[in-house]
Amino acid sequence: MARADLAARGLLREFRIDAPPIDPFALAERLGVLIVPRNMDDDVSGMLLRKDGACIIGVNHAHSFERQRFTTAHELGHLCLHEGRPLILDTDARVNYRNAVSSMATDREEIDANRFAAALLAPEDMVRRVAQRVSFRTTEDLVQVLAKRFQLSEMAMTYRLMNLGIVAGPAH
Repeated sequence: MARADLAARGLLREFRIDAPPIDPFALAERLGVLIVPRNMDDDVSGMLLRKDGACIIGVNHAHSFERQRFTTAHELGHLCLHEGRPLILDTDARVNYRNAVSSMATDREEIDANRFAAALLAPEDMVRRVAQRVSFRTTEDLVQVLAKRFQLSEMAMTYRLMNLGIVAGPAH
């Protein structure tokens, strides 16, 4: 199991969370992280700022609720897994940004943070348990039902189900 999966599982266990939907905003608060909704460029989903032991997650409030949830979980992934990169300003703060490039997950840290977010918001055991208990006729039905239950976008849930091997990926 990947480090990101183990870290997400550990966080859920630490706070005794065993049923969806997982609230990343409440988790951040319990970890002492301040969530700050802000106007940001549309291609920026969020950022993590760490300075002098304090942590702030900025979230693009123009994005959908589901996107803000995933962004918050993604930034928590950076907090749990990565040291962060220095931001070149008049400060020594360390920042992680989530933007259009990071959402494509080409950078190792971004891949890790996306994996953490998916494992946090849609833990494998919970997804499998709920999938076994719901009625659905098609893969699209399953995705819709689970996306609603876990408060994820249908796209994020589709990727999660594919990555867990529950549904097949698109044919090539």
